[in-house]
Amino acid sequence: MRHLKNIGYKRPQLLVLCFFLCMPLWAKNNNDNCTKADCDSIIHKGIKNSERGNYIKALEYFTVAREMAVKEKWDQENYSILFNMGFAYYSMFDDGEALKYFFEAYNIAIMQKWTVKELECLNNIANLYAREKMYDKAIEYYTRSSEKAVDENIESHIGLPLMNLGYIYNRLDQPEKARPYILQSIKLLENDFLLSAKVLLLENDLLLGDVLKARKGAWDMYNEEPNVTENGLEMFLWIIISRTYFKEHQYAQAVSYAQRALNSGSDPEYKKIIFKLMADIYEKSGSYHNALRYKDSIFEAERKLTERKNGRMFENNRVKFEIQNYKNQLYAKEEKLSAERKTFYAIIVIICAVVVIMILVFRQKKIIAERNRNITELNLEKEKNHNLELERKVTKALLEQERLNNEIEAKNRKISAKALYLSDRNEIIEEIVTYLSKRPKLVKDQILANHVNSLKAYLRADKEWDNFIRHFEEVNQGFLSRLKEQHPDLTVNDIRFIAYIYMNLSVKEIATILNITIVAAKKRKERLAAKMEISKEVDIYAYISGV
Repeated sequence: MRHLKNIGYKRPQLLVLCFFLCMPLWAKNNNDNCTKADCDSIIHKGIKNSERGNYIKALEYFTVAREMAVKEKWDQENYSILFNMGFAYYSMFDDGEALKYFFEAYNIAIMQKWTVKELECLNNIANLYAREKMYDKAIEYYTRSSEKAVDENIESHIGLPLMNLGYIYNRLDQPEKARPYILQSIKLLENDFLLSAKVLLLENDLLLGDVLKARKGAWDMYNEEPNVTENGLEMFLWIIISRTYFKEHQYAQAVSYAQRALNSGSDPEYKKIIFKLMADIYEKSGSYHNALRYKDSIFEAERKLTERKNGRMFENNRVKFEIQNYKNQLYAKEEKLSAERKTFYAIIVIICAVVVIMILVFRQKKIIAERNRNITELNLEKEKNHNLELERKVTKALLEQERLNNEIEAKNRKISAKALYLSDRNEIIEEIVTYLSKRPKLVKDQILANHVNSLKAYLRADKEWDNFIRHFEEVNQGFLSRLKEQHPDLTVNDIRFIAYIYMNLSVKEIATILNITIVAAKKRKERLAAKMEISKEVDIYAYISGV
């Protein structure tokens, strides 16, 4: 009946775009940034395909989305995917796979304390057990669902498991147990679920033996509820009416309404129920031929159900194979992309290593260059200090040389002054001697004559020159030796004249000292320059100073 469908199902929130759809983009752009909005579109496509019965395509979308949700640890998205996959397998009558995915979704809901989602899973798990006629398990999970909803005060999820409990007890032919559940559910349910609960209540009336109430209620519902036909509940009403007539032994009426029920439904499972009802009616009425015919119809319906079940099993296995093949392709792509990522990361590591090495090399070069620069600067500083020290020494030497030169010059000036003094003195003595020699009266004076002779003898003596040479050598050490070494042919008079030139005396002064004329002194200077082979362009004083 309609109430056994996944009436607790709600469309899940649309999820994030799956990892494997994002991976090609990542491999291209080196970026894993997939968004939930992208995955939302993929999940929406899966839901649409599931609603159209294209379960293989739907499961492909859900599989892709699940890979992404598991990897990113998105619990809510993973729950929605598992719930939708369970519902897809439920619709494909693969109850084992459906149960597996509903349980996985249920576990997530428990861990995350999502009470409403937990109730949805419990109700759908119970639906699976009910369809497999495992009524004990179905009752257990419907009961857990209803009690949990009551404890959490979630009224919207209380009525549904109560109605399904009533359905199970009706199937077990325990109408007394079923009735309280059905009555409670009618108070809580709305719309289509409420109509299903009312049909169950009519069935319960029939099981309790209130035939007239059940038939009247079925007719009233058929006439007063416009949605009965649209919701597929019309067939169940005809079955209830047919059974009421069957209990009253009005077999013709019972067959008539059973036929109407048969005409209003096409599902082999429900046709099997109607064929059994008609076979029972014909058997009770004594029409054994028709009874056998409908028993054959039951076998045919069972055969079709078996074919459908086998077809579903084949289809389910094919879907599983396709999904597994699709997963293998996704895993292959993942491995390829993982290898590409590893290669990319290896390249990045190599580039980083090269950059680090280059930085270290450049840094080392910089350190070496800095050290060399410091060494160069230090050497330059040392050289500069050395040069300064040399400069100080040279300056000191020059100053000392200048001092010595000044001292020599001063001494030479003293010697020159003394030579000039002696020259002037001799000149005066000579004038006196000449004057006295020209006076006869004075010559006759023997004493005076002796003094005059002494003066003349003094003038002829060369002792003063010897003193001059000795003082000159003390002042200008080595000069005369170097001069004689370079010009060995120079006479004593030549050396005396050169000494006066070296003392920077003028020609006039030299002429006075030597008691010669200035012209004679000049000519003697020229002859001396020629004798020493001094070029006319070179000053004799400059030449002598360099000896």
